[in-house]
Amino acid sequence: MLIDSHCHLDFPELGEDLPAILAAMRQNEVRGALCIGVNLENFPRVLALAEQHDHLFASVGLHPEYENAQEPDEACLATWAAHPRVIAIGETGLDYHWHKDRPEWQRQRFRTHIRAAVALKKPLVIHSRAAVGDTLSILAEEGADRAGGILHCFSEDMDVARQALDLGFYLSFSGIVTFKNATAIKEVARQVPLNRILVETDAPYLAPTPFRGKLNQPAYVCYVAEEIARLRDLDFAAIAAATTENFFSLFPQTRKALLP
Repeated sequence: MLIDSHCHLDFPELGEDLPAILAAMRQNEVRGALCIGVNLENFPRVLALAEQHDHLFASVGLHPEYENAQEPDEACLATWAAHPRVIAIGETGLDYHWHKDRPEWQRQRFRTHIRAAVALKKPLVIHSRAAVGDTLSILAEEGADRAGGILHCFSEDMDVARQALDLGFYLSFSGIVTFKNATAIKEVARQVPLNRILVETDAPYLAPTPFRGKLNQPAYVCYVAEEIARLRDLDFAAIAAATTENFFSLFPQTRKALLP
């Protein structure tokens, strides 16, 4: 049994073929998935998926790449997060790759999400690209350890991993860990404590080898788990069991829904 801790099933690339995608999940023993909200305008689509399918859950937030979008305050996030199918706050964080001017509005938005998560006692889903220093600093300043959460699509080195672990966060590995030249990420996946690892697809993006460059889907999270098992010289079943239990530890309300 596996759980995809980060995917975007509401995106048009996947939504148009949802029955086949859900069938592929079942075939590959991917029992559940967290569908990630990236803006408020489209969040109802994400929530609808979680309402319609017992094995899908939702998060609510505004991705740092979206500059001109409805800006949530803490009260707005609290309203949406009160829904029982919403288990996390985010996707939130910082992205200095697309916004190289390192805008203050991103940092303020990030702080708003963290404060909401702490108040609501719901974990955060963190996006950080070319911004790891500020990401970790703001998480520490805002006491994000009181909420915990996930550094999704982890692609940093072991030093950053240790700092994230010290803040109480889990590290989620995507298809990048299967890429031939992802040496540093492979080393982190090898060293991180097994009880702090999650697996994800970030579908429809970042398809793992052997599907690199093609459309990704939650069923392919098994290839991520297989690579981590290879790196750690463990059985696939051990990685599947550990990452599933880690998901349940972070989101205990999902255990009853996903276990047979």
